[in-house]
Amino acid sequence: MQRCDLLNEMLKVNNGILKTSDVVQTGISKPCFMSFVKSTGLEKVSHGVYMAHDAWADEMFLLQTRFNSAVFSHETALYLLDLAGREPLQYTVTVKSGYNYSTMTNEGVKVYSIKSELHSLGLTTLQSPTGRALRAYNAERTICDMIRSRSNVEIQDFQAALKTYARQKEKDLPQLLRYAKAFHIEKPLRQYMEVLI
Repeated sequence: MQRCDLLNEMLKVNNGILKTSDVVQTGISKPCFMSFVKSTGLEKVSHGVYMAHDAWADEMFLLQTRFNSAVFSHETALYLLDLAGREPLQYTVTVKSGYNYSTMTNEGVKVYSIKSELHSLGLTTLQSPTGRALRAYNAERTICDMIRSRSNVEIQDFQAALKTYARQKEKDLPQLLRYAKAFHIEKPLRQYMEVLI
């Protein structure tokens, strides 16, 4: 397969987005890739990330493409899980402690950090509104995050999420309790859930 054919195939598979790092891993040089970018009119959307002019601009997907350590959490995860009544006003992510997230906060992203060993707890894949795969936390982890951060989130979002989760048939209460234990929030979780269930 010729380089242009391979790059066009990658562009198609990645829904119109190419990362320089992914291209270089295939053995194609940066100068060759830059020549392809110029000839096809790809738009640079951030450092090392290029998008076809006819691709849907999916801000959530682009954010995660640029910051691959970020996991959608809190209000944004609620939205992706259909546990929120509205789209979040700003994206919310969680990163590992020690990760430099100043660029994200400068762009208006709300960032939480957590110990490395808890960063992947409850990690799952959810669909963006345009159908792209995103790294986010599952419902149980997100409920725990909302309880842990309840002083930093809108009270109506917090209450609506808990009520919606409590009504769901597919909720996993044993897993919710395991996560609450890992985050040391068993007592407040039980207090909220006793009222709702």
